Amino acid sequence: MPLVKIIAKNFMDMVASLTARDLDRLYENPFICEAILRSLPPLAKKYVMQMFYIDGAIPAKMMEEWVLPDGFTKHRVAIDRLVQLRLFSEEKKKETTYRLNSTFQSNLRKHLIYGGALPREPMPSGITARLPTLEDLEAYAIGQWECFLLQLISSTQAERPTNFSSSMMKVFQRGLLSRRDKEAPRLTESGFQFLLMDTNAQLWYIVREYISNSQERGINQADLISFLLELSFHVAGEAYNLNTLSEIQKSMIKDFADLGLVKLQQGRKENWFIPTKLATNLSMSLTDSSARKEGFIVVETNFRMYAYSTSKLHCEILRLFSKVEYQLPNLIVGAITKESLYNAFENGITAEQIISFLQQNAHPRVADRMPSVPENVCDQIRLWESDLNRVEMTPAHYYDEFPSRDVFEAACDYARDQSGLLWEDPKKMRLVVKAEIHMHMREFLRGQNK
Repeated sequence: MPLVKIIAKNFMDMVASLTARDLDRLYENPFICEAILRSLPPLAKKYVMQMFYIDGAIPAKMMEEWVLPDGFTKHRVAIDRLVQLRLFSEEKKKETTYRLNSTFQSNLRKHLIYGGALPREPMPSGITARLPTLEDLEAYAIGQWECFLLQLISSTQAERPTNFSSSMMKVFQRGLLSRRDKEAPRLTESGFQFLLMDTNAQLWYIVREYISNSQERGINQADLISFLLELSFHVAGEAYNLNTLSEIQKSMIKDFADLGLVKLQQGRKENWFIPTKLATNLSMSLTDSSARKEGFIVVETNFRMYAYSTSKLHCEILRLFSKVEYQLPNLIVGAITKESLYNAFENGITAEQIISFLQQNAHPRVADRMPSVPENVCDQIRLWESDLNRVEMTPAHYYDEFPSRDVFEAACDYARDQSGLLWEDPKKMRLVVKAEIHMHMREFLRGQNK
């Protein structure tokens, strides 16, 4: 059974992989400096604040005295992260010293002490038309995101026509969808796993993929990261003039509207964009520690499942690993069956991912129980997965009718040395070897016969 792991890369690892020049460009923006500071491990934040007004270098031995002996592992993790992000420059002369990045230090110092203007000012209410309420805006963002994911499951599932940009479709096709000649796109194993993740993880996966192929569209990765993090400092529900954006940013904002990060509106003279909570929470989600959302699933010990949701997307996701029996306006009723789980396993979804999804989305009435999903259900899901792993297929070749026992034993020794011996029968002089060493084994036996 295929085992695929996605989201193995943290967003800040992508930031750390930028060139030194691009990182220095990022740190010229005070808002980016604040977003980076938020993303750091707690101990790394402490080191940055302690060196806030120190312009010189600090010896590594002195910094080790800032933590207790049992915290040395966390100390090394914090230092490594700071060095990766070029927030610390490491100097090795007589002794190892660390110096805080001067550009980051000065910009963040000004930003925290004197404050500063927002990335751009909201438009006056007299110019804009009636703006949506925060509740309407949140409903719009959820609707856009669900429509986006329904498009991933099947283009026929979307309740209204969708015209996603080619940029976003490339993100899909890159890892979540596969397309063959004259066939409709299909979900890949990574795509099935993607649908079981929480919204923040899904959003950052799409953002990471979008950033990864930005250079194909002629957009610098540092500029895109800068604009995304800057967008998170806008106020949700406020209108911002599109004319304050560069041409590249205008093209990006249209892609972000597809995801529900912003809502675009047109007026008589001006056009504007309105950030949603998905956008303003971006910098808060960098550490992947988003607050627990309210769940909707109740699983019983008899494998019956009740999902209190009006979302069509939730229903389609549950179909990935369960049998949905019927759907009421606010309730989805189904069951976790052996057949439904086998289909999920064949598509690359693992038992642990299914169990994690059920636990993370447990209804508030059962979320506080230990466990929130019955133990017998979790154990059975794991057992059904293990059923598919009982037999491992290995291409092999079978050898018999050896001319002598010496040749047979020499062949066994040779196969064993090549790490290709799978089975041997000394009495009847038979053996099985891996297919990958078959040609070498044949040449070896020819030499023995001579």
